[in-house]
Amino acid sequence: MPLEKQLSKAFLISLAGLIGFIGTSFLIRMEHVVQFDLSVLSAISKLVNPLLTSIMLFFSFIGNPSSVVVLTILIMFFLYVILRHRRELILLATVMLGTSILNILLKLIFQRVRPEINILIEQTGYSFPSGHSMGAFSLYAILTFILWRHVPSKLGRFFLILFSTCMIITIGISRLYLGVHYPSDVIGAYFISGFWVFLAIWFFQSWEERKGIQKETK
Repeated sequence: MPLEKQLSKAFLISLAGLIGFIGTSFLIRMEHVVQFDLSVLSAISKLVNPLLTSIMLFFSFIGNPSSVVVLTILIMFFLYVILRHRRELILLATVMLGTSILNILLKLIFQRVRPEINILIEQTGYSFPSGHSMGAFSLYAILTFILWRHVPSKLGRFFLILFSTCMIITIGISRLYLGVHYPSDVIGAYFISGFWVFLAIWFFQSWEERKGIQKETK
């Protein structure tokens, strides 16, 4: 794909994410998603069983801030020592640090109280947007972008996207199952992380173009 199209695509996806987040936050402020949120949580509560709870606890653990920090450090080590991709290391660190800061600021701005139904674990702090979902989206989306450029086969890229998508969705669902977030918390998290990740990609690709170090991708 020509670089100009890549840049335009990244910018448009980022813009769509921002618009989606603004729309979601507006609906939450106006309490237009209350019925939707409660209906989804009520439906999920009927699925609760010990085995599924154990699975959801595992994915929630994978998505918690401490686990994400560890995974990010391991990936940075891999990029720096094994692949020698130092520019991409900076991109990864910027995305993940920015995601954390953005989540903290947005929670303080909206101060949405967590759900009070079907609570399977105790969780402190505000509800919107979901920090686990933001972290998962940012980590696996930016990891997909970085590795995509170095995976030559279509099959390899397919499994890369499949793995990342499954991790993002499952971690988000685990937060609903455990009763610590509303569906709109997770949806809003995906939107704002999409905005941030693709904005970072747009800047990164623009910088590579200016420096004349853009690598040709198939």
